[in-house]
Amino acid sequence: MFPLKRVCVLLAIGFLPVAAFGFPLNSKKAPESEADLLSIQEALQEAIPKAKAATVCVDLGNGTGSGVIVTEDGLVMTAAHVSTGVGKLVTIIMPDGTRLEATSLGLVADVDAALIQITEKLPGDKKFPVVEINRDNDTKLADWIFSLGHSGGFDQARGAVARIGRLVRVANSTFQTDGTLIGGDSGGPLFDMDGRLIGIHSRVGPQLPVNMHVPVGQFLENWDGMLASEFIGEGPFAAKPEKGKGFLGIITEKAEGGILVTKVGKNSPAESAGIFEGDLLVSLDGEQLESREGLQDALAEMVAGNLLVFEVIRDGKNETIEVRLGSR
Repeated sequence: MFPLKRVCVLLAIGFLPVAAFGFPLNSKKAPESEADLLSIQEALQEAIPKAKAATVCVDLGNGTGSGVIVTEDGLVMTAAHVSTGVGKLVTIIMPDGTRLEATSLGLVADVDAALIQITEKLPGDKKFPVVEINRDNDTKLADWIFSLGHSGGFDQARGAVARIGRLVRVANSTFQTDGTLIGGDSGGPLFDMDGRLIGIHSRVGPQLPVNMHVPVGQFLENWDGMLASEFIGEGPFAAKPEKGKGFLGIITEKAEGGILVTKVGKNSPAESAGIFEGDLLVSLDGEQLESREGLQDALAEMVAGNLLVFEVIRDGKNETIEVRLGSR
């Protein structure tokens, strides 16, 4: 850390402010002076607090990744291989350790882009912290960047880890940087030195400083489809769910007015949603249930992650129960 007095002197003699003219070192092959190093320090000090506040951990239950919040109602950008699919229930961990329920929306399987919606509100109904997306498409080869991510998993005392580097390759669907990433960083944000989001971490290279990122342009091109929970494209980053592979976890029999639940599987989606033995299932997604076969036929057209809405009669009272199918 350089003395504050020296920083003020350098600014006074005409060093270009980052916010007004963009980051001046992008045009240089390498820092040439102490003033250049100070400009990097200044840019990071200004941008990182807001960026860290919106960088979250994505807890999948059997592993974790990272993501970044981009709307005040809790929309998270991450990688498709982190979200793992459409309609998945995940947990978002905020920087202060607050755990919030969330659901994966759509994804683009061939470029590793995905959206997750936080479905639980912050304490006090506060708005979510957000970062600015760079929509100008002005990212260039050799630009300085910094990355954030929950390296190795969430650690509240440490927080998201920041790394600095440069863009070494710019393509339509991929950025490559020489910053350092490790497991747990996947899905985390890549920023320009003005603190604008320019990409999402995708592939951690076999060598630590060789990493690939999804440019935000790929998200913007597919934004409406992802918001609509569409599975877009075919590729290595997510497997398209198969019809009939959804798991509900109940045994039923025909009964007057619907079908009767005779057994609920332990730790099944049905049990988690609050379906009990003895419930009478009257309808599914507004359609009357008249037989076990009718329910089986409906499930055969669905995939893991689909949300089912049952009308149920329990103890003479009507209830509505939502169940999200698991996978077999």
